[in-house]
Amino acid sequence: MTTFAVRVRGLLALAAASFLVGVALGSPASATASATASATASASATATAWLDAPAPLDVAAVFQAPLSDWGPGHRGVDLWADEGADILAPGDGIVTFAGRVAGRGVVVVLHPSGLRSTLEPVTASVRLGENVSRGQPVGTLELTGSHCAPRACLHWGVRRGDEYLDPLDVLRGFGPIRLLPLRE
Repeated sequence: MTTFAVRVRGLLALAAASFLVGVALGSPASATASATASATASASATATAWLDAPAPLDVAAVFQAPLSDWGPGHRGVDLWADEGADILAPGDGIVTFAGRVAGRGVVVVLHPSGLRSTLEPVTASVRLGENVSRGQPVGTLELTGSHCAPRACLHWGVRRGDEYLDPLDVLRGFGPIRLLPLRE
């Protein structure tokens, strides 16, 4: 199989997994919807929330925004880590999904700011509706479903509503650079 075919196959799997997680998060009949609604109700839509890296900050692949909602891109960052490594909550929040999607373990944490972190492939150690604290283990890294096979890496996605954000832009101490005027 060509490198291009492998990438297309990987992107299709990622898109399917993202779609299924989105469906699970948006299903009004699920317990997930009520957990999401209660956490969102207390969130400020304009708040800036600085998150911590859920694994060592050793970047394997960077965020690449798609040109359209369904276009190709990389909707998160991949962080190198060892299989079985503890994966940490990037910030305080509530677990809105902990289960398997397209054969991968996925944990989703909704933060009080309205940001939503998606972590995969992870064997969850938390349950739906559980409150988590910044730096608390939420699971362990799986090799199965890794974007970086044959090595293990964590895919960390961040969304505000339906918009995918570059996780490095909301990383505490790494946010976007802003030039400020000199003060005298």
